[in-house]
Amino acid sequence: MKRKDIIKEFENGKLSITKVLRLLNNQQTTYNNLALKTKEEPPNTSEKKIKKIKDRLEGLIGLRKIKNLVEELEAFVKIQQKRNNLNLATEPLVMHMVFKGNPGTGKTTVARIFGELFKELGLLSKGHLKEVERADLVGEYIGHTAKKTREVIDEALGGILFIDEAYSLARGGIRDFGKESIDALVKGMEDNRDDLVVILAGYPEEMEYFLQTNPGLSSRFPIKVDFEDYTIEELIEIAELMLREREYKLSKAAKNKLYRLLDKKRELSGPQQGNARTVRNLIEEAIRTQAIRLVKNKKILKEDLMTIQPEDFK
Repeated sequence: MKRKDIIKEFENGKLSITKVLRLLNNQQTTYNNLALKTKEEPPNTSEKKIKKIKDRLEGLIGLRKIKNLVEELEAFVKIQQKRNNLNLATEPLVMHMVFKGNPGTGKTTVARIFGELFKELGLLSKGHLKEVERADLVGEYIGHTAKKTREVIDEALGGILFIDEAYSLARGGIRDFGKESIDALVKGMEDNRDDLVVILAGYPEEMEYFLQTNPGLSSRFPIKVDFEDYTIEELIEIAELMLREREYKLSKAAKNKLYRLLDKKRELSGPQQGNARTVRNLIEEAIRTQAIRLVKNKKILKEDLMTIQPEDFK
């Protein structure tokens, strides 16, 4: 809200003096932060950082919907900033999100990237990620939960508060303290909307049910993102990328065996057991198994040290 609009709302009796002072103070803080940033950083530094962050995102396997969303969010923020500079009406920059997806689909990684991006776009002052779950928010007695939730929000200020398995906050029924945490969270979002982004994350079906049973909460999270399961081919690409970063590689036979292993895991246990987290575990185990296999050899070539063979996958 622009300064003149705040004053007008006050004159019409729609805002209290406390609310007016807080809004004006937030505007001054934002102005000071932007002025300080401009003073400290040479021109185009943020643009270079934004490009570097987006390049890192682009380097991740899959996630095409997420990459398209980043383009949309960046464009939206920049256009709203330009409209504001020209005293045109602007849309509120509410960036709270819901991430729906199975484990190992990149939710935490993307949240961390979003924090860095929003900092460079001027939406957040720090851009760090505070990752929590139910136990970090819910206490054991009345009043304890609200205090714990407020403390977590304070630690997340300036960055992103990432709540994993968020649906667990509503799992205990009416007498559960999870509702108290949700209420404190909503208040914290409202009080700190200029320097806090909250992301609720969890399994698709559970998150959908959670939002349906909390319509007031759902409306506060305008951006909802579905993280699709990786294809087997994408998982092989992820495995090769992980190995390349460690200066290892798959032999052709090992690649074929890894494909069969991942396909079997997905067939037996579903997508939640066949995503990037599963790949990481398999790769780390294969590297340890390779070490046991090679250490017995009297002569070890560089190629041997770098190559994962099919027998290294148990």
